[in-house]
Amino acid sequence: MLRLSVLDQSPISEGMQPAGALHNSVDLARHAEALGYHRYWAAEHHGTPMLACNSPEVLIGAIAAATEEIRVGSGGVMLPHHSPLKVAETFSMLSGLHPDRIDLGLGRAPGTDQVTALALQRDRRRQVADDFREHLAELLGYLDGRLPADHPFGRLAGTLPGRPHRPEPWLLGSSPQSAIWAAELGLPYCFADFINSNGAEIVDDYRGRFAASELHPAPQAAIAIVAICAETDEEAGRLAASHRMAFSLLRQGRLVAVPTIEQGLRYAEGRPKRPSSRRFVLGSPATVRAGIEEAAEEYGVDEVFLLTITYEHEARRRSYELIAEELGLAAAGTSVTAVGTRAP
Repeated sequence: MLRLSVLDQSPISEGMQPAGALHNSVDLARHAEALGYHRYWAAEHHGTPMLACNSPEVLIGAIAAATEEIRVGSGGVMLPHHSPLKVAETFSMLSGLHPDRIDLGLGRAPGTDQVTALALQRDRRRQVADDFREHLAELLGYLDGRLPADHPFGRLAGTLPGRPHRPEPWLLGSSPQSAIWAAELGLPYCFADFINSNGAEIVDDYRGRFAASELHPAPQAAIAIVAICAETDEEAGRLAASHRMAFSLLRQGRLVAVPTIEQGLRYAEGRPKRPSSRRFVLGSPATVRAGIEEAAEEYGVDEVFLLTITYEHEARRRSYELIAEELGLAAAGTSVTAVGTRAP
């Protein structure tokens, strides 16, 4: 059976205080759990008025405390901004508090512009070295409790606070290199189709190169796509206008909060309609189901993360609800009262 999961970027809508987006994320996670979604991952982005997901580990703690069974994790922690030991300690604590529920998705993208990336550095005299592979191996050594005997930080591998529990590491990516590293290290891999919709060969390469590990004897792959569902194809197209405008401006270097539907529709008026290289799965429940299943078949995966950004929080809740009902998730149709808010 196809598993569905949620990738949340904590969108901030026009007129909303950022704190409202965080409360909406906790509310959506509760809703997703009641509907039968498998995982709920919080992204990491910095320095934008559109997304409130600066610190996924904080949001993960709040969501895990507000839910009971759904797996909660990062989609992902951008390791170049962080110390491997600090990430290992933080996610070990989360795992100790919420055993067998915490995922540690790791990425190497900056998740922001160059100026903000520099502001995140402790040492701003030079650019961060491209040492992702080495830091990833160090982080995994902490989690596994075994670093090489001659490693300068070797003794720290046995000091994590959440033992015996540990998070499940995943490698995230949208390029061939991330797939190669995931395969070499025997890690599960999630491909960001919403960034690069031509990744089927990359995921196939991951499977072909995969070296079995103690925890993962076989490759495990998932994808993340954009999905917006409404009662009709036309209504879903209207809802998507906010997302399309926000990300069109983002590509131009113009950072804005998620605009209203009316702003999005006006923005689209008179603009030439060019074929998009990005995959947008949007429409009625039947249309979205077909799109999700087509993407899953194209990549050969049995788990798909859905990224949904709409102006109104209720429309986002309803989108996940309609998809759960259409694909027959275990608890679809459970009534959950919304507690999210569009704070003024």
